[in-house]
Amino acid sequence: MRRNSLIVAVIATIPAVAVATIPAVAVATIPAVAVATIPATARAENFTTAAEIKPILDATRANWIAVRAFDGKDLLYFTQLLSWRCGLSEIRYGLNGAAPDKVWPMEPCYDAEPQPNALKLEGAEIYLTAALGSIQTITISVTYDDGTEAHADFNRAAVMTP
Repeated sequence: MRRNSLIVAVIATIPAVAVATIPAVAVATIPAVAVATIPATARAENFTTAAEIKPILDATRANWIAVRAFDGKDLLYFTQLLSWRCGLSEIRYGLNGAAPDKVWPMEPCYDAEPQPNALKLEGAEIYLTAALGSIQTITISVTYDDGTEAHADFNRAAVMTP
């Protein structure tokens, strides 16, 4: 039992973000009784606030959107951003040099559910349809739920998917 207390004491001092990154193999070696006593503040979060999703969206900025030529049309996917929408208040976009003044609709965050960021796609779209070859550049602006913003510009070739 002394070993379990030591593990809990060490884990309790680690910031929540770091605990979330502990490899599953390492976590699997911690006795269940020790994990059960880890304070809630040291456990992984649901990624529903700006503070929780900013590091993820900063690290994945190059993948915020994707363009696919399919069935004679261009499809502009917003899937990556929509997957982290619970920490966002707005997604705006502009095409081919236009300012990002068009708002992309987001389905609600399901705060009461175990996976609040799940995409149920009930009346919500994950992509925009345009004429084949018409999307050449994309400007994205996201507003986080804390009011801060982030921006990115993309060229078609950099975000094309097969």
